[in-house]
Amino acid sequence: MSDLALQSGLFVSPGSAELFLLARVLFGGVLAFMGLNHFAGLDDMAGYAGAKGVPAPRLAVAFTGGLLVLGGLSVVTGAFVVLGAGALALFLLASAVGMHDFWSVDDPQQRQTEMTQFLKNVSLAGAAVGLLALGGVAWPYSVGLGLF
Repeated sequence: MSDLALQSGLFVSPGSAELFLLARVLFGGVLAFMGLNHFAGLDDMAGYAGAKGVPAPRLAVAFTGGLLVLGGLSVVTGAFVVLGAGALALFLLASAVGMHDFWSVDDPQQRQTEMTQFLKNVSLAGAAVGLLALGGVAWPYSVGLGLF
């Protein structure tokens, strides 16, 4: 473990480094898997994005799928975490508001579905912001590559 992490008081409790790794694998792994789903369901997702008014929906779905895969892997590996967690936070907040605008849906069942997706994205964005806040600290069990 790095001296910076020890000096900051982070990851000194027994098992804290391993729990942080588990959190990174769960969070980043799920987001990377979601990104792979963008490619597996490209046509369906592009149709949904187009219906929501996204320009060039197929390209947008492919781009955001790549962002999710790379951002998720960034968190899991601890490589370029400021870029990865920052991009994930921005994407999740933008997609919550732009894609899951439950407040404009009339059908109660569809409104509930959109609200659930909105809240999921906002909560995931909160986790990404939390990881971004730790971007300047060396992460245990990481490859340690980064720009900052």
